[in-house]
Amino acid sequence: MEKRAIKIKSSRNSKISINVIPGHFATSHSHVDYYVDMTSIKHQHIMAESAANEMTSNYMNTPIDTVICMDGTEVIGAFFAKAVSNSHKSINENSNINVITPEFNPNGQILFRDNVQPMIMNKKVVLMVSSVTTGKTIKRAHRVMQYYGGEIVGISSIFSAADEIEGVKINTLFKADDLPSYETYSFDECPFCKKGQKIDAIVNGYGYSRI
Repeated sequence: MEKRAIKIKSSRNSKISINVIPGHFATSHSHVDYYVDMTSIKHQHIMAESAANEMTSNYMNTPIDTVICMDGTEVIGAFFAKAVSNSHKSINENSNINVITPEFNPNGQILFRDNVQPMIMNKKVVLMVSSVTTGKTIKRAHRVMQYYGGEIVGISSIFSAADEIEGVKINTLFKADDLPSYETYSFDECPFCKKGQKIDAIVNGYGYSRI
């Protein structure tokens, strides 16, 4: 499957790139015709730092207390917090920004333990995610923030097929337009399934598992 990978560089910074693989893939909420491989950008510190630096330009005038990292974006989130607090152009200069990761219970519900809840309650939160397709995960996170008393002031992603969710703009490094052709389908409307084409892999923000 990796032999089909197409490398796409960011139009904002040529040092930042993703690999996209055409095929038939299933996410938890939809079927898509491309798997967006973000392994390098999430786990190689040089590219992760470059990605974080690009993301900060959207937040120079946005107060930030906490970055919540989902889908394995902790490395980017830490560099993002550092860049925002180190910039003399930022309203958050010299701030000590929290970087936390949610926990998921056996039912897939997002939760935060008592010791980190004070980092969310009455705090300005940036949600860091790897990809956005249908937006259902973002909507769920939005409800969770309301429960814990946090305010989402920004959403940053590596890839997003949507421009905004719940009235909050998604600041993303790559858009669907950057891919040769990207489509997302509901399970019952997937043209690949209707043709009897087997699924190549099950994918999520952490990676893929072949079938």
